[in-house]
Amino acid sequence: MNRNGIGWVLALVSMIAMPIAMFAGGWGGHAGQKQDKGEYRLEGPFTHGNLSVFLIHGQDKIKGATFITLQEALVQRKVIVRETREVNELSIENVSGEEVYVQSGDIVKGGQQDRMMAVDLILPPRSGKIPISAFCVENGRWSQRGNEAAAVFNSSSNSVASREVKLAAKMKESQGEVWKEVSVAQDKLSANTGGNVRADASPTSFQLALENKDVQANAESYVKNLGGLLDTRTDVIGYVFAINGKINSADVYASSALFKKLWPKLLKASAIEAVAELRGSEKFDAPKPAEVQGFLDDGAKGAEQEKNVSSRVQMVTRDSKDNVSFDTRDRTKSDVVVHRNIIKKN
Repeated sequence: MNRNGIGWVLALVSMIAMPIAMFAGGWGGHAGQKQDKGEYRLEGPFTHGNLSVFLIHGQDKIKGATFITLQEALVQRKVIVRETREVNELSIENVSGEEVYVQSGDIVKGGQQDRMMAVDLILPPRSGKIPISAFCVENGRWSQRGNEAAAVFNSSSNSVASREVKLAAKMKESQGEVWKEVSVAQDKLSANTGGNVRADASPTSFQLALENKDVQANAESYVKNLGGLLDTRTDVIGYVFAINGKINSADVYASSALFKKLWPKLLKASAIEAVAELRGSEKFDAPKPAEVQGFLDDGAKGAEQEKNVSSRVQMVTRDSKDNVSFDTRDRTKSDVVVHRNIIKKN
């Protein structure tokens, strides 16, 4: 092949590899770190009703044993989440010999009022008490509810099922906006399930609304149809989902094992949000893979704002015109990005 031919081939290969390289930028550490070509691959869409899912295949950045999740740790009594009597701060302690991963958007039930975690956090073994930022997702209550403990939180079975609530907490950092958007989400769920999802025990509780039997029944078909996607796939590290044909958000992880643990909780939240956004029998086309790739690429762009969540964890925020992304860096693992969350702003 002559020199011009070789140049043409190299240019073509570069153009094909560019989208993947852009998405990978900064994933294994700080922006600009070299990545392997072909590291990420999209698969999908997989669609049920008005919910479409794209799977992200890729290499594990964290090898060996993975974290246990907050949900697992609370069930196994390996973590204690304590009330502090401060609306926007809780205390969390890992009393086990394992590392525990807490994800922003995780709802903890009980205490003086239900909360959502505002940030990702990695708890080392025998961590001692560590403060964690939180937002209330239950306006008005500041007392024990029924037989639940008021001093601690005993479960985390749900994640926030609303893009607007996530943006209110993570981007706007506004408690008032969180309460407002929780109320909007409850109204949407009530309208689309044919009943009132506001529980008598606490009408403002997002957690109790998510537990509502009609909400669960309507979300069940989504979970049943999409829940098995990881059963025969071993290298999936995240997903992008779209509702009513519009991209909503993405979650990508440094470990396929961690994503697999979180998948049921993530999918349930996506399914419930899809129920809230139903528009009768209206049909929608799923986004094209190129649009999804562009969304992922955009999540790696923009000026970085760094925030130290703990001595180990750093959160890096990038805010672009259309999207906002949040990277959770683990300083003990060469700043590997344990979790990237990208949210469509409008």
